Amino acid sequence: MSDDLNELYQEVILDHNRKPRNFRFLPDADRHAEGHNPLCGDRYTVFLKLDHDIIREATFQGAGCAISKASASLMTEQIKGKTVAEARKYFADFQQMLTTGKADEDSMGNLCALGGVYKFPMRVKCAILSWHAMLAGLNGEKAVSTEQK
Repeated sequence: MSDDLNELYQEVILDHNRKPRNFRFLPDADRHAEGHNPLCGDRYTVFLKLDHDIIREATFQGAGCAISKASASLMTEQIKGKTVAEARKYFADFQQMLTTGKADEDSMGNLCALGGVYKFPMRVKCAILSWHAMLAGLNGEKAVSTEQK
């Protein structure tokens, strides 16, 4: 990856951390789930408003590191207006990118900004936390943790 692309991706992460998109409570959410990473303390609740099979609104609230907040912000932008099946596919593709560093930049768009996380295995759980919460919400679950009990 070129230095210019790395710099652009770094700016995307910093921007979404400083000014997270969709960072608010969603009072009329159909689904919501809390994600918690006990190893670092990140904790986010993802709120979803569905219209049949379409995610009409996606928001989040909580606190965590820059990676987890930027990831949640990028995720909510990516899944709005998408079908539940498309959101599940984004989850799978995002998880693959975080574990292998490989991604289809055309389909993943700004999510590729987090592609370098795979080089830092301890940060993968930060980046995927809100995604697990989104998936839990779609599955009707109320909470998810990065650590198995």
